Amino acid sequence: MLERLRIRRFRGFEDLRIDGLSRINLVAGANNAGKTTLLEAVFLLGAGGNPRLALNRHLVRAMVSKEAAPPTSIWETVWKLLFFDLDTDGAVTISGRHSAVGEMTLEIMPERPVTTEVSRVREGEKLMNEHAGERSLKFKYKDRTREIEGEARETADNVTFKREDLYTPFSGAIIQPGSGNIHEAAILLGRLRKEKRGDLLLQALHEIEPGLQGVEDNSSSGAPMIWVDVGLRELVPLPVMGSGMTQVARMVLAATAVRGGVLLIDEIENGLHHSVVPAVWRVVAKVAKQCDVQIFATTHSFECVEAAHEALGAEGFRLHRLEVVGGERRCVTYGAEAVDGAIRHNMEVR
Repeated sequence: MLERLRIRRFRGFEDLRIDGLSRINLVAGANNAGKTTLLEAVFLLGAGGNPRLALNRHLVRAMVSKEAAPPTSIWETVWKLLFFDLDTDGAVTISGRHSAVGEMTLEIMPERPVTTEVSRVREGEKLMNEHAGERSLKFKYKDRTREIEGEARETADNVTFKREDLYTPFSGAIIQPGSGNIHEAAILLGRLRKEKRGDLLLQALHEIEPGLQGVEDNSSSGAPMIWVDVGLRELVPLPVMGSGMTQVARMVLAATAVRGGVLLIDEIENGLHHSVVPAVWRVVAKVAKQCDVQIFATTHSFECVEAAHEALGAEGFRLHRLEVVGGERRCVTYGAEAVDGAIRHNMEVR
């Protein structure tokens, strides 16, 4: 698992260091402190410089349709936003130490535009050349065993990707509020049931809803769906149980799909009543251990921090608070005693 992390010139982070990462990491902070950016950085590092992540749905926060966009839209609305202060003169650098991989570094650099002649247009008596600039991002990943380069290039017609190696240092999945596909989750459940491990999801959901009697996946509705038995005459689709139950199912199933990797959960308490959040933390801790997964979860809820403390104890998770001081973002990591004191005295740690 990741033991430490450094992020330089990525989105709102000029230079952020986080030491003392644990199996379960809860990241708190005010709006715009960089919580989601932290998850994105871990996601990028784990992919080993895969240039296809330049258009991954978990990293693209603003996008316009190809039909409505000018040729430089991806650069302007997506790629340029990856760089601190929108300054593309330097590289984004994400580095860290992983217990299995060792020291690892990813650099993302813009490449100078390639000038391509398009046409010649007469303006009065003067002939002028019109050019279209191609833009690209270079990815360079390095650890003790590999050096890999990749590229995502935007042309007037499309985006092309080039990569030397398909190596992935560690797998990762991001769970974001309001996103996700229940059909994809059902497919993951089907794979889990094929391994005779389907009870893992049932046990997890039973922590949240004790009246739950069974969980199944099938396509009787025309598409893959998760169905649950709540004691009615027929099974009902899981989403009927509310967004909280669906959120927990997605977390559990995503963890089984990234064994040995990282599960990144944005706003972990989203859709959950405060009374069940301690149970959710117990589920998260259990699945993290069973699947050998490292957890990074964000929150801006003091109740969520309290719930983690209640369910896991101060030693069972690490609390990291992102804060902005004098315009600079930094991370404060709380040890077990500091967490105990903060909870006891209701100190601000969000």
